[in-house]
Amino acid sequence: MNAPTNLDTLADFFDRYGVALTSGDLPALAGCYALPGLVVADTYSFSFTSPAAVALSFVGAAPDYQERELIAAHARIEDVQPLSALLTMVAVEWEFLDSRGQSVLGERYRYLLRTSDEGPLICTVVRTA
Repeated sequence: MNAPTNLDTLADFFDRYGVALTSGDLPALAGCYALPGLVVADTYSFSFTSPAAVALSFVGAAPDYQERELIAAHARIEDVQPLSALLTMVAVEWEFLDSRGQSVLGERYRYLLRTSDEGPLICTVVRTA
């Protein structure tokens, strides 16, 4: 196994993640994370150690996406940095599509991914400027 630096592999992973985000598919979201996992932002950090904890952390996101009428998400991969044989840091800017077909810019994140037998998994998410 090698770190997921292939852009097609990363794009496929983030496409699945984006579909899970905008559809509110909590089990699919949980399946994108290595455990334990960590989320870090300017004013908070939290970790999760089970798929249920990952799902619970996204419970509020689905209504927010629905309220904003966001129906699709696309991860624009800005940078890929292999860190080791199995770890890769990926910088992503999210772009959303609303129900009127308008592009809506989202936030930027850095994802620390670990290669597993199933493909990339998110170990750590850091919201960036």
